[in-house]
Amino acid sequence: MGTTMNDDAVQPKTMGQQFGRRSWAEPWKIKMVEPIKMTTREERERAIREAGFNTFLLKSEDVYIDLLTDSGTSAMSDRQWAGMMLGDEAYAGSRNFYHLEANIQKYYGYKYVVPTHQGRGAEHLISRALIEPGDVIPGNMYFTTTRAHQELQGGAFVDVIIDEAHDPQYEHPFKGNIDLDKLQAVIDKHGAEKIPYVSLAGTVNMAGGQPVSMENVRAVKALCDRHGIALYLDATRMAENAFFIQEREAGYANKSVAEILKEFCSYTDGAWMSAKKDSLVNIGGWLAVNSQEVYDIASNWVVVFEGLHTYGGMAGRDMEALAIGIEEQVQDDHMRSRIGQVRYLGGLLEEWGIPIVRPIGGHAIFLDAKRFYPEMPQDEFPAQTLAAELYLDSGIRAMERGIVSAGRNAATGDHNRPKLELVRLTIPRRVYTQAHMDVTAEAVKAVYDGAAGTCGLRMVYEPKYLRFFQARFERL
Repeated sequence: MGTTMNDDAVQPKTMGQQFGRRSWAEPWKIKMVEPIKMTTREERERAIREAGFNTFLLKSEDVYIDLLTDSGTSAMSDRQWAGMMLGDEAYAGSRNFYHLEANIQKYYGYKYVVPTHQGRGAEHLISRALIEPGDVIPGNMYFTTTRAHQELQGGAFVDVIIDEAHDPQYEHPFKGNIDLDKLQAVIDKHGAEKIPYVSLAGTVNMAGGQPVSMENVRAVKALCDRHGIALYLDATRMAENAFFIQEREAGYANKSVAEILKEFCSYTDGAWMSAKKDSLVNIGGWLAVNSQEVYDIASNWVVVFEGLHTYGGMAGRDMEALAIGIEEQVQDDHMRSRIGQVRYLGGLLEEWGIPIVRPIGGHAIFLDAKRFYPEMPQDEFPAQTLAAELYLDSGIRAMERGIVSAGRNAATGDHNRPKLELVRLTIPRRVYTQAHMDVTAEAVKAVYDGAAGTCGLRMVYEPKYLRFFQARFERL
C-alpha cells in the first residue's frame, strides 16, 4: 500500500539503553525560566476537590508539571519575541497580516487567508460558510470543538476513520487514515449533495495523535473529486503529520518536513488551523481556502464574529509571532526534537509495562484508562478518574479524552460511548526538560501500581456544550 515503517526510527529509546550510540540534545538553549512549585498531597486534595475533580478547573499555580494541553503553551523563540516588538497595531491593513498571509501561502500553498483568534474561530467560519441543516460531514474521528460547530449549524458528523484507530494496542503507521469504503458508504446513503465537505484531520487527536498518509489523502481527494465534494483539512498539527510521513512512508525519507507539508495540503481545498499548537504561539489561528466564493463568505462573517479580515481577533504583534513560528515549525531539527521528547516519555512507560496507545503519536502520550481500571464501568469515568489520581500523586495535570469528552447523543440523551477511554499527557513545545519527563513517567507508574481498588466518579454538574471543560464530579 506504499506505507512502510522503519522500526528503528519509530521505536522510542531512552538514555543509556545503548551505550554505543551518540546522544542528541534539543536544538535550542534556555534563555529565561519560569519558577514552578511542588505542592503537598494535602494541598492537592483540597485543590482537586474545589475543582470538582476536573483538571481544567484547577488553578495554574496549583500545578507542578502542566501537561493539560499543547495549545498556546509552547515557548516562543527570541526571534518571535523580537517580532512582537514589530507589531503594527493598525485596525486595517496591518503589515503583520501580510507577512502572515505570505507565509501561509508559502508553506501551506492556499490562496486566500482569513485570520482568527484561534482554531475554533476558524472552525466556526467554515461551518457557517458551508453547512446547511440536515447536512452530513464525514471525518477521520471527531474532534470536540469541530463537531460542536458542525452540529450548531445543523450538521451531523459521521466517523469514517479506519477501524484500527479505535484499538489502542494495534500497531499501524497511519491510524489516522480515512476508510475509503466507509466514506463511499456515507456518500451512497446520504448523497453527495448533502455532504458540504469531508473533514480530514492531520494527526488525529482523539486517536492518540495518529497521522494520515500521503497515499490516503491522495485517494480521499480522488474520491471526493469524483463526487464533487470538497476536502478540508484540520491543519492544527499538520507539521507533525509531515514528520511521520517523512519517517514512515516510502518515497519521502529525503524530503523535508516543509516540502511534505505543502504537498499534503495541495490535495485539499482549504484548511483551518489552531496556530497555538504547531506554530509555537500563545494565541491565534486561521482559515485558508482556494475558493474565491468561500473566501468571500468567510471574510464577511469574520467581521461579525472575530474582527476585520486583516486581523481577525489577533493583535498585530501576535500575527508577527505567528508568521515567524510558521517558519520555525517546519525545521527538521525542531521536529525531531519535538517528537523525540514525546517518544522518550513513551519509551519509559513502555519499559515499565504501562498501557499506552501504540504507536506513539506526535504531541502526547495517551494512557489507556480502561487497562488501568479494567473493572471500572465507563459510566464511572475511568479516564477522568485517572487524570485526577495523577494530579493527586504528583501535581501533574493531564486531560481526559474519553466518555466525558465525547458528550451526549443529541437524539437519545445518553452518553456517547467511545471505544477509547484515554488520558492525554500533552507535551508543550520547547518548555520541559528530560528531567520533567522522568518525573512524569515515575508518577504515572506510581498511579498504575496503586490502581487496584480505585473508586470512580459521578458527574454532579454538566454544561450543555463541550462539557469536559466545565463539568464537575465527586468521588463515588
